[in-house]
Amino acid sequence: MSGLSKGKVCGAVTVGEKGQVVIPAGVRRSFKIKPGDKLIVFAKPDNIGLIPAEGLTHFLNETR
Repeated sequence: MSGLSKGKVCGAVTVGEKGQVVIPAGVRRSFKIKPGDKLIVFAKPDNIGLIPAEGLTHFLNETR
């Protein structure tokens, strides 16, 4: 996960007709994301991102 935690581009996704996306397998493995896990969607004016819900506190502390 060391490379991923530094903002590395990890792949591309396509938004389906229902608004669904598939997270690349390498990202799911690195962040241990399993079916049923909750993710937080965050947005800035120019981009969006996802983080595992349980990682929100750590993420907020790192972005101060």
